[in-house]
Amino acid sequence: MAGCERGAGRVEGAGNGGAGGADRPPGLRERKRLQTYRHVSETAIALFLARGFDAVPVAEIAAVAGVSKPTLFRYFPTKEDLVLHRFADHEDEPARVVTEARAERRPPVAALAAHFRTGLDRRDPVTGLNDVPAVLAYHRLLYGTPSLLARLHAYTHRSETALARALAGPPAPDTDLPPLAHRLAAAQIVAVQRVLAMENWRRIAAGATADALYPTAAHEAEEGFTGLATALGER
Repeated sequence: MAGCERGAGRVEGAGNGGAGGADRPPGLRERKRLQTYRHVSETAIALFLARGFDAVPVAEIAAVAGVSKPTLFRYFPTKEDLVLHRFADHEDEPARVVTEARAERRPPVAALAAHFRTGLDRRDPVTGLNDVPAVLAYHRLLYGTPSLLARLHAYTHRSETALARALAGPPAPDTDLPPLAHRLAAAQIVAVQRVLAMENWRRIAAGATADALYPTAAHEAEEGFTGLATALGER
């Protein structure tokens, strides 16, 4: 999965106690927490981009951001989370798409294909089809840092598990593993999305523009999801 530049990620995913109710605007206290959350993360990423992830100690990030180390760790439990929190918004995104599709009696893979195509249309960084310099720099940081890639594996695993539960549907409790067939299907879906995004990012990193690459990316996405639908018995 490619990196995300939209917003600051879900605050609850960063270990700071949640962002409040989804149906009401945040209060003053929560807005201040979000501002601190974004400020600390953006400070850290700027330092990492300038000098490398391993060369910047957490104490320096806290000092430059104007917070204490304990405060930093309340927002970001690990140094890697300072970078990878951008995936928090996307971790259960495939599961949400499938859940909504089931409620509307739409085929899950078709819904996921339409969602990915919409992401391509708006140049969502998660699809890899984004040539904004800051996004490309973030990707280079992520894919060039072994500890970040290792941590990213945990995000991918949780995304697969959530998707498998959505494919299986209720009433299985969250404490139970979804059936193997749904776990295999989820792994295939996540793999297709990841490969498509990585291929887009690879071509853009080699000099392609997002607009020029768009027709190819859209065609390959259609092929990939059509193959998934056939393999998973949706057609």
